[in-house]
Amino acid sequence: MKRLRVRVAVSVVALGLLAGCAGRNTVDAASVPRRPAADALNGQPRMVPPRGPRSSFTAFRTTGGDGTRVVRTTWHGRKSGVTGDIWAWVPPQYHQARYARSGFPVLIALPGAYGYPFNYWAGADFALEERIARWSRQGRTLPFIVVMPVLNPGRTYYDGSDIPGQPKMGSWLTEDVPDFARANFRTYDSRDGWAFMGSSSGGFAALKAVLKEPRKFKAAVVNGPDTAPDSPLWQGYPDEMRANDPRHLARRLAAGHGLPVYLAFELGSREAAVPDVKRFIKDYTGGPVHSTLFEIPHGGHSGHTYIRRMADSLHWISERMQGPVPSV
Repeated sequence: MKRLRVRVAVSVVALGLLAGCAGRNTVDAASVPRRPAADALNGQPRMVPPRGPRSSFTAFRTTGGDGTRVVRTTWHGRKSGVTGDIWAWVPPQYHQARYARSGFPVLIALPGAYGYPFNYWAGADFALEERIARWSRQGRTLPFIVVMPVLNPGRTYYDGSDIPGQPKMGSWLTEDVPDFARANFRTYDSRDGWAFMGSSSGGFAALKAVLKEPRKFKAAVVNGPDTAPDSPLWQGYPDEMRANDPRHLARRLAAGHGLPVYLAFELGSREAAVPDVKRFIKDYTGGPVHSTLFEIPHGGHSGHTYIRRMADSLHWISERMQGPVPSV
C-alpha cells in the first residue's frame, strides 16, 4: 500500500457520489466555510506573528497568474535532529492588506511512497496550490498555507514515527515542521489552525498525527491510507509500535472523552484497501473521532484519484477550522 503511483497526465472527472458513513457529516461544497466557535481548549484562536529564525527560500515554481510561488528551503529540526527539505506556499490572501494582521490555517501535506527526496504535492502535476487558490476564491475552502516536508530520509519507511534507534520522523512531522511554519508565517496559536493531508504512507502519518496529538492538530484529509503501522523497523518494539497505531490511538481518544478530531477519508473504489479503511471507519471512529468518507468510483491508489475529491475534503475540514479574519 505504500507505493503511491505518480503519473504525468491529470484527468479530473466530475463526480457526484458521496459515500458517507452512518452518523457522519455530509458536504455541501457550495456553502462558504464558517468560522468555528471558540475552541474548548484554547479559546478563540489568536494570530502568532513569525517568530524566526526566518528561512532562506529559493523559488521552486510559479503557481498560476496570481503572483504566488512554491518555495523551497532546508530545515534542521531541533526536536528530531532531522535535517530535510520543505516546500511551502502561501495563498494570495496572505499578502492582501485586509489580512495583514491575521493568522492563516496551515495544511501539512504529505506524499505517498517514500516522499523523498521530493514531496510531489509541491509540483505542477497535481497543481494543489492553484486549486486551493481557486477554491478559496470560490468560498469552497479556507486559504491554507501549505507546508510540504519530506516524509522519509532516504528510501526507508519510518511510519511517520519515532522508532527506537531510527530518525525521529514523528517528531519531525508534529514538532519541527510546525516550528518551521511558525518561524516563517503568521499562524494561529490554537489547533483550530492546524491540519494534515496525506496519501498512502503519508495518509497513515496524517491519520496517526491527528489521533496522537489532538491538542495540536484538529483535522486531517486521509487518502487511501494504511491504518496500522507496518514498517519492518518496529521489530523488537511492540509497545512503541502500539503507541503509534491509529486503532489504539482512536480507542484511547474515545475512552478518555478526548478533544474532537475530524477525519475526511478519500478512497478509490478499486483500491485493495477498501475493506480495511471502511472497517477502520466503522470500528474506530465515532464519539470524539468524527469522520466522513468520499469513495471515488473507478478510482485507484493514486494521487490523481484523490485530487478529484480534494475540494470536498478540504471543504469539510475547513468548516471546522479557523480562517483568516479581515481587519478592514
